[in-house]
Amino acid sequence: MDELHAVSDMLYGPAQPMSGSAMTNEQALALMQSRRLMTGYCLVRDWQWLDLDVTDEQRALLEKTRRQPAIIYAHTVIYDSARRWDVGDFVRTSPLVSFDDGFLFRTLNSVYVLLGDGLRKRADLETVGRIF
Repeated sequence: MDELHAVSDMLYGPAQPMSGSAMTNEQALALMQSRRLMTGYCLVRDWQWLDLDVTDEQRALLEKTRRQPAIIYAHTVIYDSARRWDVGDFVRTSPLVSFDDGFLFRTLNSVYVLLGDGLRKRADLETVGRIF
């Protein structure tokens, strides 16, 4: 039961408000299409930025691959250019590579466009692993 409580707290517990882009879904889609990226992109809403609690060893491994201990968990996929997820699905990203323009969360394989307001909080790596 402690595991269920930890997941529930991570998904719905208190957090620090964080702003994404104020663009409409249509504006965000047009912007991303105009950039002609060589990688997939995914528009998301109702998102959470999760700063991961990791060990020094895990942090070193992430740094070796130029990643940071942060992921996005989004309750609502608006559009996925690679059609990995359907509209309305939830998604958990891989670790952060860079954060650009205040709303573009880049991973090794994708760019996640953070639309609207979101939340930011710390999360235990094991708890994050339980949401899929």
